[in-house]
Amino acid sequence: MRKWVVNASPLITLAKIGQGSLLFQLCDELVIPEGVAEEIDRSPEENDPAKVWIRSHGMEYVRNAGPVPPVIAGWDLGLGESQVLAWASGHTGYEAILDDRAARNCALSLGIKVCGTIGIIILAKREQKIMSAASVLDLLQQAGFRIDPVLIHKAKRLAGEG
Repeated sequence: MRKWVVNASPLITLAKIGQGSLLFQLCDELVIPEGVAEEIDRSPEENDPAKVWIRSHGMEYVRNAGPVPPVIAGWDLGLGESQVLAWASGHTGYEAILDDRAARNCALSLGIKVCGTIGIIILAKREQKIMSAASVLDLLQQAGFRIDPVLIHKAKRLAGEG
């Protein structure tokens, strides 16, 4: 059973390229902490795809993450990242879906499984939810997702396309 708690960056980025549905297609349980939903809702663009989704269908996934443990707060991460890690640390079996390097390092130091936007795309290709990882990765770059070209090449290879 795949259980994910998702930060804003993967939600925003995947929604921007029309692939937001991958998040709930690929897992059995999806949680969006309240702080993440609030961050997305603060977007100044009323037609932002993630904002539109979070205000409608996304609300069913929003949960209160509870207090952020001091061991996580000490990393001085953003509210969304902290709440994602707080949920994952307090709920057995949840994987943190986030892209921020410091948050990923915190998760790894606490033994929390982590996956990012690129990992979601590779998984989607492996599970045949998308036809081409390369085309989705290209869309990510066109949408402004900053990623090292070497990592893009590695991701395409991992998806069997490079």
